[in-house]
Amino acid sequence: MLTNPLWRQPLAAFRETLRQWVYGQDADGPMHMAIFMDAACVAGDPAMLQEARSHLDRILSGQDQYLARFAAAADQFQEPGNWFKRLTTKRDEQALDLKKLGTFPIVHGVRALALQYGVREHGTAARLAQLVAKDRLDAGLARDLLDALHLLMGIRLTHQIHQRSQGQAASNEVKPSALSTLEREPLHAALAIVRRFRAFLRQHFKFDTL
Repeated sequence: MLTNPLWRQPLAAFRETLRQWVYGQDADGPMHMAIFMDAACVAGDPAMLQEARSHLDRILSGQDQYLARFAAAADQFQEPGNWFKRLTTKRDEQALDLKKLGTFPIVHGVRALALQYGVREHGTAARLAQLVAKDRLDAGLARDLLDALHLLMGIRLTHQIHQRSQGQAASNEVKPSALSTLEREPLHAALAIVRRFRAFLRQHFKFDTL
């Protein structure tokens, strides 16, 4: 980031950049916004970052269409049509991408809600806690999402460690045949929670109007 002129602008210029991300046609705008949402001050004057965030809150007021476009990325990857069967049939060799189908929809969906409601915390767990505290998200759904996220991350990490131990490149794709019964059943439940969250996002942000 320090070598990228986009992220080294004076505050006044960066405020205009934020405006362009919201009102302009930059195809990379949503990606840049996601990066900015996770920015944290590690040196210098933290008030500058806070002012940029406050400016963003102001220009996002009433921008339901932009928020819907930003949130829609969480719903871009579709489950295979027979995904339930894949998790209940150990012989199935067609892999499931745990990042695209699991962790990313949770992380980005929560990020979109945080953007909408001005939640400044970093990390999905802290954002979920604040969304519940602000009465913007059901506490039961928030708990389920956090549990699902931790389980998905754990299965993916275990799988990647095994791949590396076999001299293979680590990937996000897991074959049901490589999972034990004690992994497949919780994974099915976790992906069902993700599916429910994506349905919530579609209704909440009105994706059908895009």
